[in-house]
Amino acid sequence: MPEPTKKDETPNGQPEEGVAPVSNGPPPLPEISLEVSPPQDDDPAPTAPSPTPQAEDANSPKKLSIELPNDSVPAMGRKDSVWSLGEGQPPEELEKPIDTPPLSTLLIEKPQSATVSVGGDVTFIAKVEGKDLLRKPTVKWFKGKWMDLASKTGKHLQLKETFDRLSKVHTFEMHIIKAKENYAGNYRCEVNYKDKFDSCSFDLEVQESEQGSQSIDIRSAFKRSEGQEDAGELDFSGLLKHREIKPDDTPEIDVWEILKNARPDEYEKIAFMYGITDLRGLLRRMKKIPKEEKKSEAFAKKLEPAYQVDKGSKIRLVVDLADPTVDLKWYKNGQEIRPTPNQRKYIFEHKGTQRIMVINNCTLNDDAAYSVAAGDEKCSTELFVKELPVKVVKGIEPVKTTVNERIELECEVSEEGAQVKWMKNGVEVPTGVRSRYRVKCEGTKHYLVIDDASREDTGTYSIMATGGTSEAHIQVDLKPLKVYQDLQNMTVMLGQPIKLQCEIYPGNVPGRWYRNGQLIQPNDRINIIHRNRVHRLEIEASSLHDAGDYTFVPEGYSQSLSAKLHIIDPPKVHLDSLNFPDNTMTIVAGNKLRLEIPISGEPAPRVVWMKGERVILESGHRVRAETYGDQTSLTIDVTEREDSGNYKIVLQNEAGEASASVKIKVVDIPDPPDAPLVPEVGGDWCSMTWEVPKYDGGSPILGYYIERKKKQSSRWMRLNFDLIKETSFEPKKMIEGVPYEVRIFAVNAIGVSKPSEPSKAFTPLAVTSEPTMLVVDDVTDTTVTVKWRPPETIGAAGLDGYLVEYCIEGTDDWIVSNNELTEKTKHTITGLTPGTKILVRVKAINAAGASAPRTIQHSVLVKEVIEPPKIRVPRHLKQTYTRRVGEAVNLVVPFMGKPRPKVTWLKEGKVVDSSDVSIRNTDCDSIIFIRKAERSHSGKYEMTVHVDNHVDTAIIDIQIVDLPGPPQSVTIEDVWGGNVALVWTPPKDNGNAPIIGYTIQKADKKTMEWYTCIEHYHRTCITITELVVGNEYFFRIFAENMCGLSEKATQTKKSALIVKEGLQVKTHEFEDHDFKEAPMFTQPLINTFAIAGYNATLNCSVRANPRPKVMWMKNKIAIIDDPRYRMFSNQGVCTLEIRKPSPYDGGMYTCKAINDLGEAQVDCKLEVKVQTQEL
Repeated sequence: MPEPTKKDETPNGQPEEGVAPVSNGPPPLPEISLEVSPPQDDDPAPTAPSPTPQAEDANSPKKLSIELPNDSVPAMGRKDSVWSLGEGQPPEELEKPIDTPPLSTLLIEKPQSATVSVGGDVTFIAKVEGKDLLRKPTVKWFKGKWMDLASKTGKHLQLKETFDRLSKVHTFEMHIIKAKENYAGNYRCEVNYKDKFDSCSFDLEVQESEQGSQSIDIRSAFKRSEGQEDAGELDFSGLLKHREIKPDDTPEIDVWEILKNARPDEYEKIAFMYGITDLRGLLRRMKKIPKEEKKSEAFAKKLEPAYQVDKGSKIRLVVDLADPTVDLKWYKNGQEIRPTPNQRKYIFEHKGTQRIMVINNCTLNDDAAYSVAAGDEKCSTELFVKELPVKVVKGIEPVKTTVNERIELECEVSEEGAQVKWMKNGVEVPTGVRSRYRVKCEGTKHYLVIDDASREDTGTYSIMATGGTSEAHIQVDLKPLKVYQDLQNMTVMLGQPIKLQCEIYPGNVPGRWYRNGQLIQPNDRINIIHRNRVHRLEIEASSLHDAGDYTFVPEGYSQSLSAKLHIIDPPKVHLDSLNFPDNTMTIVAGNKLRLEIPISGEPAPRVVWMKGERVILESGHRVRAETYGDQTSLTIDVTEREDSGNYKIVLQNEAGEASASVKIKVVDIPDPPDAPLVPEVGGDWCSMTWEVPKYDGGSPILGYYIERKKKQSSRWMRLNFDLIKETSFEPKKMIEGVPYEVRIFAVNAIGVSKPSEPSKAFTPLAVTSEPTMLVVDDVTDTTVTVKWRPPETIGAAGLDGYLVEYCIEGTDDWIVSNNELTEKTKHTITGLTPGTKILVRVKAINAAGASAPRTIQHSVLVKEVIEPPKIRVPRHLKQTYTRRVGEAVNLVVPFMGKPRPKVTWLKEGKVVDSSDVSIRNTDCDSIIFIRKAERSHSGKYEMTVHVDNHVDTAIIDIQIVDLPGPPQSVTIEDVWGGNVALVWTPPKDNGNAPIIGYTIQKADKKTMEWYTCIEHYHRTCITITELVVGNEYFFRIFAENMCGLSEKATQTKKSALIVKEGLQVKTHEFEDHDFKEAPMFTQPLINTFAIAGYNATLNCSVRANPRPKVMWMKNKIAIIDDPRYRMFSNQGVCTLEIRKPSPYDGGMYTCKAINDLGEAQVDCKLEVKVQTQEL
């Protein structure tokens, strides 16, 4: 059965690959279209480069010229005939370009078309810019649409690639050596790099040799070349099995006459009968033979010669009957197809004179010959079901094992029963009966099993499918020496016995022992034992010379066992040589200390001196520790009192650890006390206290000295000559109003400390008088605000602030309202219980203390004064608030009122659903939030604020818009000359927003590529001009609103054929539409609040034709040449801007539009508010 030419391509624009075989059987025939030229008398003007037939005797059978397999269009302009069209595709659609994704510009130099003589060489060069590429791009060379030339390299085809590091350019070359006639055709070069793609097509023309073409027999003409002769050529002949050529003694038979009189489904049988192997070349030539079609009496239109469909899709077979009453029968491979009620595989439809058979869910079983019989006549066709490439879903995993183990490689592909090929290092794995490799398949999973692995099995294994490959590395190593017990590192006390032991497999392997690389020989003290798998080295009494690295080496193995042996002796600290009582040493601060202590240990111990958690280093400057020989020392150049404490000596080595402690006591003068406190100040005296020093210098405190000075002076005066034992004192005889400071000295047996920090400056002063004019300013349900005047007499100490206190009437428990002093003369007491009565008092505070309180004469009732509510709608919410579908809506509406108002929201008279719209209310505003807006959220939202019987409302108009739907219908009203008149109806769904225009596109029926004719078109009818005569067009229209174009377009059901010149087109007369219209305001003015000093604008929109005259008026008086106002009018939108308005600019504003057909006006009220500041 002939196979159709492939037309489909993969979605990424690259052709499908089906060259590599997927099984161990013979490779499938390549998908190459061939043409067979008719005899000379039937083809007077051949255009193909193939040789022309020679005239022969009339009685001799006709000889035909041949053309070797070729995938693409030859260089001299001949186009291959396409035998399979698929789903009733008309032949004229074969020339339509296939849509490919947009290409990126990777190629800086593209291969150019070339011409070469038969037997000559030719080179094609492609260059790729590599400056912006991180790695080498992937380049593929194709012949025709799908033949990958990478698998055809050999003596006739060579591929080469180079990289210039200076210019950063990748160069790819394709060399064709000793070209043949069948090398002619179309070639393609594809470049891929990550998500970038580029492609270039070029042609190769192979000119015939000067010797005349000789006619040959058709059977020899279409026999393929054998693989042993032409291995590596561009056709598939090199893939076929080599056969011995036997002499043909059969008589000459006119195969042309047999093919002309045979049905297309019999071509394969005839070709096989007469030894024609190049079936595709035969079919291409047969397509060139002009056929005399007999007019059918039963069929007005027969089935196409062949159809092609993808596996899993459906196909429609359509015939048109000349006589609709005739009985019709469908056949598959000669068997009648009968409809069954429960089976939906075959569906038969009748549409007028058309009879349609639909085959659903096509499988490989549907790849067959179909025919339909109408009465005595019959027409046939071929259906080809194309399989999709098999892809590797789960790749094979790398394996690392040892010899004699079992290896199983697993791979999963996308389709059950798919044919795959296993490779090792690029060579196919033999899977015969005597092969070490076994292959099995379970559904979509394929396995390669190696039962007894050897080192020769190491390599890279891969699996190849028609849609991809997968590879992994297998590493097979020798079995290592088994070590059941390794040598262990040992640490032995000096004089103790030593035993080193290991256990290995096999047990009969002898070995040798080494110490520090020197062979160990047994003697009286060293014993070497080998019993079965155990090897042991024994030493009776350890010495320092036995320490080192021990190694056991089994004979015959490169592997060895090692361990380290250490000989140790624990350290000791010898404090007996010190003559200090209780190991305590006392020294006066400022002197030098050096303390030496003997130590011992093997190996030499590591010595660490520590004071608390701090380690004393050898590199210290003032305090350092030194260790040399058999003693360690601690040196302090200048002792300080911080050096007092316990010092710990820690000795460590591998044998153990030892430690000892030594106490050092440093005596010194005491620390100065902290700065004294002055808690109380009088007119000429004060009281002071202090804390004892933190450090007494190692000697008890005997007493304190007190000194005083004026703050502005630098001379201190001692107040006592006898030591004071207590920690408090009361200086006297100070001058009122003068700031003073005091300080303290501590005294012990060593001496007098440094002075303490001076106390905070204090001034002997008196308190102020009480505050005046205390009154109540405001009262709410929970707060009371009072205000007062400063005291009449403040004094030299000044005024630090005020303290506000209150108590509930009937009690004496005064509560402080402000924890911190307030400098203001107004304060709000919060947290009160509604309905209670309280008394309030205020005290003035300065450095001397609190003044006498000022108390309100009468109690205050805690109850809030009602303030009517007022909603302050933001300016942008006074007009319609528009958002797109999916966007968030977040509106904040402030309001005023006391006590806290109650806020409710209604939408179209109903309570807003809290599950769909989130609303949050505070004391001063209300927030409405929609996370993802939908069109159902559109509408008028009514906000109501209640305070007792007072109510205020506001309307918020929210509009949620979306993309519009396509126009309902598009029809072709008329066609004349190169013009087409289109009429359509507006879309049923405008996306909740006005339609602002339409986009009209056209497409030629041959290519069906859409081009935009006009955008933002407002009317529902249009005339498309400048169309090409002889073309047939389809049209489609998108609707557009403020969100954009509709997702889909409405296409004309019929096409418009632009007829040639000479035909008359009947024109229709149309009356011009009257677009005149009186003024009408589509958006009125809205009452507005403005803030004094900030610009305000008034907006409205008007529609009229002819264009109206717009006038603005304030309180019925026209606004003319006033510099405080600016007026704008754009596309019907009228705007009045008021610059920095004042309260006098408030009033009633009017916008009036006038034209010849009438007038209209709208009004609004403007209020200007003045901002106020609180006291």
